[in-house]
Amino acid sequence: MDTTFEQPARARLITAENQELPVPALLRYGSADPLAVCVDFPPEVSLDGRGVTWTFARALLEEGLRGPAGGGDVHIWPCGRDTTVVEFHSPYGLALLQFPTPTLRGFLLRTYAVVGAGQEDLGETVERGLSALFGSV
Repeated sequence: MDTTFEQPARARLITAENQELPVPALLRYGSADPLAVCVDFPPEVSLDGRGVTWTFARALLEEGLRGPAGGGDVHIWPCGRDTTVVEFHSPYGLALLQFPTPTLRGFLLRTYAVVGAGQEDLGETVERGLSALFGSV
């Protein structure tokens, strides 16, 4: 059975002018893709007026809560005791957001309550991915 949960979060977007703008976000996790977490942003905060979803490794979130992590499109690092920075890179530029660390830590703990670390059964996920990739070939 697939278990999915969502958790609202408030982030602060740091602009090029060092202004902080409040941004609503939705943290999302599903047991169908147990190694990933998602952060959804509503259409009103995107450049093209459409909602944006970033999907990245749950392990990256865990690592980024302890120290600087990431090497691709998503970078995460702690900033003091109560803030975690998440940096998203895209072809259109980058977005630097600050989240309350307790919010991210609580979300991560909830993901492990659904699928424990090392308990990810990837057989079904791999099968679905291969089916989607190859169809009925």
